[in-house]
Order: sequence, then structure tokens, then C-alpha cells
Amino acid sequence: MDHTINELLALALEEDLGPGDVTSEATIQPESKSVAVMLAKQDLILAGLDVVRAVFHYLDPNIQFTTVVKDGDTITAGTEFARFSGNTRALLAGERVALNFLQHLSGIATLAAAYTEKVKGLKAEVLDTRKTLPGLRQLEKYAVRVGGGKNHRFGLYDGVLIKDNHIKASGSITKAVESTRRSAHHLLKIEVEAKTLDEVREALVAQADVIMLDNMPIDMMRKAVKLIAGKALIEASGNVTLKTIRAVAETGVDFISSGSLTHSAPAADISMKIK
Repeated sequence: MDHTINELLALALEEDLGPGDVTSEATIQPESKSVAVMLAKQDLILAGLDVVRAVFHYLDPNIQFTTVVKDGDTITAGTEFARFSGNTRALLAGERVALNFLQHLSGIATLAAAYTEKVKGLKAEVLDTRKTLPGLRQLEKYAVRVGGGKNHRFGLYDGVLIKDNHIKASGSITKAVESTRRSAHHLLKIEVEAKTLDEVREALVAQADVIMLDNMPIDMMRKAVKLIAGKALIEASGNVTLKTIRAVAETGVDFISSGSLTHSAPAADISMKIK
């Protein structure tokens, strides 16, 4: 487990436990042992099992964990997919934190799978964005991959994306691209956001590597794809939903990015029960 994830788990457990679980300490003997199961209450794509295991092992390394499934598996409603055995107080102390992570990540993976299913048979790949919860980006982007999606840049440091505010601040698409070529690392691709066909033309003349079609109507998007004609990779972004993504993909774009994969994924319905 990445050290940053371990730090995140420690913070989450400290937030929930504080100085101790007063209910369990009042009702359960310290030496009590129990078996607990994780139960799917809806159909879902599982993501986050290693995080769940790490939560309980952080509290008590002697807790035993068994499962026959793995991240990326489809779990049907009513399935008991994981079993824990060990100190009862530790199991209950980790229950909510473990479920918070597992429900959130499985929800993202489940939604990502639904999006990728919509573009099946077409060349477009589904991408996430930087619209993630602070501190959870690494895990959320992992869950997108588990669901069959792909990751856009992880942060501001690993990809050039010249958006409308950069264009306004620098004066034009042309100036922004020229400035980037002078200063950015030569191995970084340059992506430019375009809202109109004129901006697409300017990005092409500036030789952008990737052109993002931002919030374009489908008809304009089709014209943009014909205009670009393979001279740059094409990403569609903005107000993409499960209802619209197929039509967007049919325009011929290479990528479709959606912030909803991470910022709007409903938590999967999962519970933990002491047997």
C-alpha cells in the first residue's frame, strides 16, 4: 500500500475513532472475537478491497481476511464477498471507515463501467478529470481504471492543458502554445481547449497535439472532427452524461472526459454484518 494511502487511512481512522470507540468499549469485552462479512446490497463493480484490508490491519494486524473475489469483479446484490475474523472491537472500530472507502470507490468503478459500456464498439476512450475529492485523487482515479475507464492527467504537473483562462491571460491560443513550446518539457503533449470552430482552426495552425472540444453541440463537434481530420487527437468534454456519451462517441472523437465519474458517482450500497 502506498505510504500516502496509509497516511490517508490513519487520518480517516483518527477522525472517526478519536480517543476510542466508547460504545464498543462499554458493551464488548476486550478479548471478544467475531466473524464479520461484507454484503453487496446492489449489483456493483468492486473496487477498494486492499484499502479495506489495510483499514482493519491498521487496527489489528491479527485480523484474518478471506475473499474469493477481486477488484474489478462484478458482484451481484445479496452476495457476501468478504469475511473478516478477529477482535470484535477492532472489527467495529474499522467498519465505517472501511465501508466509506469501499462504497465510494466501488460506486466510481460501477459508474465508470456504465460509461465505458455505452461506447463499446467505438474508438472513443472514457477519461476522468481532476474533479476529485481533496486527498482521494489517487484512489478515485484507481477506481476509474478498475471500472474500465482511463486516467487523464493526475495533476497540474504531468500534462499541459491550455484552457480558456490561460488563453485569456496569455492573449490567444497561438501565444499560449508558442509560450508553452518555449518553456515546457519537450516530452509533454500540448492540449488546447476550443469552444468554437475558429478556435479549433487556431489550435490546428498552432500545431496542438490534442484539441479539447469543450461543451460543443453534437453538430459542431462533428464539424470539428472533420476539420481536424487526424491532425491532432480529439477530446470531447463538458456535460457528458450516460444519455449523451454514445452520440458524442459517434462523432469520431478519440477521448471523452467526464468529471461526473468521480464527483457525482453514487456510493455503492454495501454493508458489514457480524455473524
